Amino acid sequence: METISSPNLQTKLFINGEWVSSESGKTFSVFNPATGKPFTEVSDAGEADVSRAVQGAKEAFNYKRWRGMSPIERGRILHQAARLIQQNQMDIAHIMTSENGMPLNMALFVEIPLVVECFDYMASLTAQPTGHTLPFSATGAPPNHFVYTVKEPIGVAGLITPWNFPLLMPAWKVAPALASGCSAVLKPAPETPLTALKLAEICHEAGVPEGVLQVLPGGDEAGKLIVNHPDVSKISFTGETATGRKILAAAAPSIKRVTLELGGKSPNIVFEDADLEQAAKSALFGLFLNSGQVCQAGTRIFVQESVHDQFVDSLVKHAEQLKVGPGDDITNDLGPVISKEQFEKVLHYIKIGVQEGAKLVYGGSSSHAEGYFINPTIFTSVKQHMRIANEEIFGPVGTVLSFKDETEVIELANSTIYGLAAAVWTKDLKRGLRLAQEIQSGTIWINTYQILTPTAPFGGFKQSGLGRDLGPSALDAYLETKSVVADLNEQPLTYF
Repeated sequence: METISSPNLQTKLFINGEWVSSESGKTFSVFNPATGKPFTEVSDAGEADVSRAVQGAKEAFNYKRWRGMSPIERGRILHQAARLIQQNQMDIAHIMTSENGMPLNMALFVEIPLVVECFDYMASLTAQPTGHTLPFSATGAPPNHFVYTVKEPIGVAGLITPWNFPLLMPAWKVAPALASGCSAVLKPAPETPLTALKLAEICHEAGVPEGVLQVLPGGDEAGKLIVNHPDVSKISFTGETATGRKILAAAAPSIKRVTLELGGKSPNIVFEDADLEQAAKSALFGLFLNSGQVCQAGTRIFVQESVHDQFVDSLVKHAEQLKVGPGDDITNDLGPVISKEQFEKVLHYIKIGVQEGAKLVYGGSSSHAEGYFINPTIFTSVKQHMRIANEEIFGPVGTVLSFKDETEVIELANSTIYGLAAAVWTKDLKRGLRLAQEIQSGTIWINTYQILTPTAPFGGFKQSGLGRDLGPSALDAYLETKSVVADLNEQPLTYF
């Protein structure tokens, strides 16, 4: 079995401030996608472990170990977590690269800085949840009543995260859950548990009390147990749309609050007046960041007919400069896809694209003898009905479609079950803003792509999800609003 050069690698469950083996003693292997080989074993959470973790989180909430702190103190601890993430960034990056395949340059210069910003921003919001004083109006009642609202943390939050961004996705959920005063039970994807366990270690060192953040590596069964647990009040999930539907159905009997950030098939629209060279470079970033394993990836590139061929030439020219290889080589731009299953799925979609009649103009094959590497792949002559233009592939595969005018491209962009993100490239700002109004997506970029700020809500329209991560809206997802009405009249109200 391989090893990685990361000291103090945690491989056990994190429950009530302690590293513990699963009650069953079961473990599962973590694989390096650059080699296809396992390099460590991690404890596999089962029913007893989930019960213990949720019970501990509930006790921490009820005994106010965290929510009973002043908001400023909670903010200090979250800020300290951000500083510790910075201090441990090289260690974290090597863990991420080993279990996810992500190139070190992306881990160090994209994902980890975004995580730090997320924790710092959410730390700044700990004192923001405030209520309102409201006017009183009730027919037949004396007017002297005091009415106000308060925001209260919802309780125990179950957080279920995917493998594509093994630190960022947990951060997007842990930071707002803790900022709101909730306790949290985090279940990372079984492909990438080690980075989440490192986050648990850092939060504990920063001062998050025992029981407030529990981390349970495990598979689908652990996720189901968390979703179905009666003492979990809120579920926040990022992952496939099909899984999101199941979670929504499972949460219905107990009316759990649910936030879902799901799949996408995002349109990236290039008009003839755009800076084509810049649009092509950005389109590659939108397509191939993290080997295309990004929910908001701009996989549907719509190019106006008059500049279609010129744009494709530029796109392919720049794609030829991209380097594919193991993530521990900081000069590589694309690493492997996450697993053998994903590798075979992506190659199958490439085969489908060819069979459907699309033109493969670049890539389309595996690039290494071992591991799960796929060359960046670009299709042209793509029609709207094709599967590669409608289904989320989640790999380094992009499709280029042509359009005539603004009216047509709006219809094409919206002709999908998804609505996570979109981009418009044009020098006409009025046109860009018109399309931003018309396209049914949670995030619209104008003359850029993949730019995220923790201050702006992120989430989807249609079957791309419910609710929002990031921004002030993220905190609201972990809070309940309570109304208080106090009778201040000297004479009591006569009811009967």
